[in-house]
Amino acid sequence: MKYHLIPCLLLGCCTWAVAEPRYTQSDFGGVGLLQTPSARMAPAGELSLTASRTDPYSRYSVSFQPFDWLEGSFRYTSISNRDYGPESLSGSQSYKDKAIDAKVRLLEESHWVPEIALGARDIGGTGLFSSEYFVGNKRLGNFDLSLGLAWGYIGNRGDIDNPLGWVDDKFDERPTPNNDQVGDFNGNSYFRGSPSFFGGVTYQTPWDPLSLKLEYEGNDYQHEPQNNNQIQDSPINLGLVFKANDTVDLHAAWERGNTAMFGITLHTNFATRKAPTKSFDPKPEPVPDVKPATAPTDVQWAGVAKRLQNNAGYTVSRITQRDSELIVYGEQGRYFHTPKAVGRASRILDNSVNDKIDWFTLVDTRYSLPVQEVSLPRDTFREVVQEDRPLEDLRRVTEQNVPVPHQEKTLFAQKPDPFTYGLGLGYKQNVGGPDGFLLYQFSADLTAEYRFQPDLWWSGTLSANLLNNYDKFKYDAPSGLPRVRTDLRQYMTTSDITMPTFQMNKVKQLDQDLYGMLYGGYLESMYAGVGGEALYRPMGERWAVGVDMNWVKQRDFNQGFGMRDYSTVTGNATLYYRSSFQDILGALSVGRYLARDLGVTLDLSREFSNGVRFGGWVTVTDATKEEYGEGSFGKGIYFSIPFDELMSSSTTRRASLAWTPLTRDGGAALARSYSLYSLTERRNIDLFHNNFYKVTE
Repeated sequence: MKYHLIPCLLLGCCTWAVAEPRYTQSDFGGVGLLQTPSARMAPAGELSLTASRTDPYSRYSVSFQPFDWLEGSFRYTSISNRDYGPESLSGSQSYKDKAIDAKVRLLEESHWVPEIALGARDIGGTGLFSSEYFVGNKRLGNFDLSLGLAWGYIGNRGDIDNPLGWVDDKFDERPTPNNDQVGDFNGNSYFRGSPSFFGGVTYQTPWDPLSLKLEYEGNDYQHEPQNNNQIQDSPINLGLVFKANDTVDLHAAWERGNTAMFGITLHTNFATRKAPTKSFDPKPEPVPDVKPATAPTDVQWAGVAKRLQNNAGYTVSRITQRDSELIVYGEQGRYFHTPKAVGRASRILDNSVNDKIDWFTLVDTRYSLPVQEVSLPRDTFREVVQEDRPLEDLRRVTEQNVPVPHQEKTLFAQKPDPFTYGLGLGYKQNVGGPDGFLLYQFSADLTAEYRFQPDLWWSGTLSANLLNNYDKFKYDAPSGLPRVRTDLRQYMTTSDITMPTFQMNKVKQLDQDLYGMLYGGYLESMYAGVGGEALYRPMGERWAVGVDMNWVKQRDFNQGFGMRDYSTVTGNATLYYRSSFQDILGALSVGRYLARDLGVTLDLSREFSNGVRFGGWVTVTDATKEEYGEGSFGKGIYFSIPFDELMSSSTTRRASLAWTPLTRDGGAALARSYSLYSLTERRNIDLFHNNFYKVTE
């Protein structure tokens, strides 16, 4: 079979009409056939959750596509016929393996050329299932042909001698994976050992929901992790994928010639999906055919301020006039996208004042910090809303400026309610430990805030346990550093009522692009202390520079007011840069971490036009491998999704999910509640322009 595929891939075989492709997840997660990957990529913005069962393995994976040329996955594999550890520690829990995968497209498919990708499985785990591969794909009508060469697990049959052995004979042998490598990048194993060919075909049937897969494996299952070899009656696997709906795929297959596989994938694309209709939002005020006759000085501004809050989301502090310009100062609390808030506010103002006003300006503030100033011409806005002019006319004349003091006439001023609170459901988890695959807690979280002044406030959180399985949580990881994070178990199990935060905060605009903040109190669940931050973020620029410095002391395990003995000074200098190429946001931090180790953190993420982010980070410090322990250095991946993309009512909040293979003490940063970069996020010029069309909603 493999030899028949080679000429097709090399010659292109492009005499057939190309059908619309639909790429699905493999058993391991990531676009592929069954046990093997393909060169195909999901569309940028795709997020997939896959669960599959092929005895004795159950696999749970999350795959994400930050770019159309890069795929990432993280995965847990449960080996049902192997125990995690001694019964005294982990009971009857099966062994769990953690892994990170990556695949990069090297060549895009064209008329004659196949799509080519380079990938690796298990690059950041134990290496039990580690593999590196090159793979190519070519479409022939409704058929998608795949052929690859793999080292390691996918190519364990070892069909051919390693071509890289001609370069160095070390490539002829592949080191045996072991549990001591947990969390490491297994660079000393890459492309070593005898590789094997793999490949197959996906057929899109005339019935749109159904795809069929035929696969030839390069693994003979005679070199399985933990001496767990399996009988393979055939290297040919046959499977199907049934598209139950736009977000659910069901998988089934017959693998190894003797074993059934069943799986399910939940997926969506956060770059292309439409956010739910905001059916619970108030309707925007209509633009009248005739401008009101009321002069600005005669308007009942208290009523206008209330409408601005209820309909446009602005908690108004001041309304002023400068010549023919009407200016509103307020804090946006409902609409994630600034153009939508500005458009709704402009409708309200247009309904309230006579034709002496030509411009509307909205000054967006956070805790009195002026973040951005958006001005638009009244007549152009009105004509665009009434569909008499194209949206681009309004985009060209809308201004984003640095908020600076002006000579203005104050028409209205108010002090908003200083006390606010909210009650919500909290969730915490610890995944993949020896005590249990998933340790969880649901809590009732009461958050509150009191503003003594617009720029001086207290904030706090009280958390009450509702449901958890932390009675299984018994394991404390070893550490050669001060226990700044590995006391996690005690913090999560000591008390049912906790106070994660209780702090005072003060912010100030030091110059038109320079901000400062001071804070003190119980800053997070494990640390109390005092600190400060400064941020220089020029308006309209893609870069910013920040510095923070903190003295902190470890809190008691019950997260009350008591303290432990450990204290330290920690802080970072951070350079932020938002690239116009591929919408990449990078943050490079250099500083001192909680365990007094010195190091660097690099955080890279892709932000889509709607504000969804897929990202990851790596932290390397001067802590030795022996001091750091299992994992050697810090790393993780995360997703940050605006609730606005998920809910039927508008909100400025985000849902964030972060995953790191291990909790260790090296490279541990203080988890502050507030940062100046996030407080000034509305200076994100790309997010503003990408969503400018919302100004009419």
